[in-house]
Amino acid sequence: MGPSDKGTDGESEKNLAVNRQARHDYAIEETYEAGLVLVGTEVKSARGGKVQIKDAYARFKDGELWLIGLHIAPYTHASFENHEPERPRKVLLSRHELKRLTGKIERAGYTLVPLRVYLKGAWIKVELALGKGRQRHEKKDALKKKIHEREMRDAVRRRG
Repeated sequence: MGPSDKGTDGESEKNLAVNRQARHDYAIEETYEAGLVLVGTEVKSARGGKVQIKDAYARFKDGELWLIGLHIAPYTHASFENHEPERPRKVLLSRHELKRLTGKIERAGYTLVPLRVYLKGAWIKVELALGKGRQRHEKKDALKKKIHEREMRDAVRRRG
């Protein structure tokens, strides 16, 4: 999705950070849209695009879902009450989705990774993916398959 793409209900979406490596490292099975609990300086900094999502992951703690490792740079125009850049941030999902995810993550090999942080209307959202970690040979196979599909698509275009 590009910066001016529309969401499903007509609201504009703007990517603030995208984790491209996650689709390479994990076989993605399901995705979830969730809200984040942020403080004011985090919101201002995130709207300015000062977000890094590369090493972030989600974990359950005391029945709540927390995003760990998401880096939101300190807001430059803040006074002494600035936020901690890599503090754990609470993820907002419905109780039904949290129970469902808890059951799936308890099974071996499943991980919750954030794919992107984006603006949806006035809200900052995170797209979480439930995936299984890939082995090195699986990553190579997925890359070969992707290249083969691209070559086939190009051959059809050249032909027609």
